[in-house]
Amino acid sequence: MRDAEFFRRWMTAAGAAVEREADRLTELDSPIGDADHGSNLLRGFTAVRAALETDPAATPGAVLQLAGRTLISTVGGASGPLYGTLLRRTGKDLGEAAEVSDEEVRKALYAGVGAVAQLGGAAPGDKTMLDALVPGVAALSASYRVAADAAEGGARATVPMLARKGRASYLGERSIGHQDPGATSSALLLAALADTADAADAADPAGSA
Repeated sequence: MRDAEFFRRWMTAAGAAVEREADRLTELDSPIGDADHGSNLLRGFTAVRAALETDPAATPGAVLQLAGRTLISTVGGASGPLYGTLLRRTGKDLGEAAEVSDEEVRKALYAGVGAVAQLGGAAPGDKTMLDALVPGVAALSASYRVAADAAEGGARATVPMLARKGRASYLGERSIGHQDPGATSSALLLAALADTADAADAADPAGSA
């Protein structure tokens, strides 16, 4: 079972991954976006870390809803609302339980991804974060690590795609040949989740569910 501390560690790991990869995310965003994806997410997850240090969110759902609200209020462009919606809806779906199972996490993330699709009006194949999130969450039934690998594969698969949504869609065929930065950062988010689960399960092999 996963408690609030597990989700705080996930958000901390996600923030560390964004910090580590911020320059790369901005580099990916430069030819097809506003060249600010890395800096925007870094600002957002720095604020998330600060919020979680000061707010005693006591349940998994509360942790993710706080993180989502913080991203929405601190990240500019489309990234804040989209990532904020993902985490807020996932947290809302987890409810008020003090501990949740891995299957409940999977179902909640599925609901979160659906909310992102509805907000952005996008679908897999449109060269957006959904190209990493959809295969990643679909693979959660196998394991967190398989999900992370599927998300990473989905991000790489955006390179030959024609962008149909977002800032990149304005470029038409010039968007082809570039990896989508949103899909890349989404893969980082799921990789951070897998790392958090691996560490938790190594510390307490009987604690996963």
